[in-house]
Amino acid sequence: MKRTSVVHTDPDIMSGTPVFVGTRVPFRALIDYVEGGHTLDEFLADFPSVTREQAVAALDEAGTAVLEHARSS
Repeated sequence: MKRTSVVHTDPDIMSGTPVFVGTRVPFRALIDYVEGGHTLDEFLADFPSVTREQAVAALDEAGTAVLEHARSS
């Protein structure tokens, strides 16, 4: 069963920037928060349209993509 992504791109939403489904919040914002030493709770407080479930699923998807890329290299 294919899982639906919580991040998508649409040329009509922020010029195709990957965003959380149902929002205009770029996935990159979550990465920037984590890289900057902020917590997931801080990100969620600043972007209330993103649910905890979406954020965790997006990080899981990113981790899976990195592992798959590493295996194919």
